[in-house]
Amino acid sequence: MDFWSVIGSIFWFMILFAWIVLLFRIFADLFGDHQMSGWGKALWTIFLIFFPWLGVLVYLIARGRSMNERTLAQAQRNQQAFDQYVRDTAATNTSTADELTKLADLRDRGTISDEEFQHAKAKLLGRRPETSTPPTPTGAR
Repeated sequence: MDFWSVIGSIFWFMILFAWIVLLFRIFADLFGDHQMSGWGKALWTIFLIFFPWLGVLVYLIARGRSMNERTLAQAQRNQQAFDQYVRDTAATNTSTADELTKLADLRDRGTISDEEFQHAKAKLLGRRPETSTPPTPTGAR
């Protein structure tokens, strides 16, 4: 095999690979389109299976713009869902400093003992409690 045969083989392999990727993208778009009827999807599928190269070109010419619009709309929906998830997650989480402040307030009011405060503080900070015995609730007998 000479150099140009290798280059030609690489070229045709890349063309084949690009066509396969495009075919999968078209099938994803075809079955993700909720406005097209089942019969329309079936006809496009038959056309793409029996005339694959021609079918891909015709699909891109006939439905390329709407394919792009559906992809853009889906990306925007995904971004909005992600933004909402981040807002919900950020709003519900409290910081370690807030938790320590609440624990200190409970200790100052006498709701929990100093030993319980130290144990909860160590647990909150991810360290082992300094005492070897577990704390007991203040109201327990």
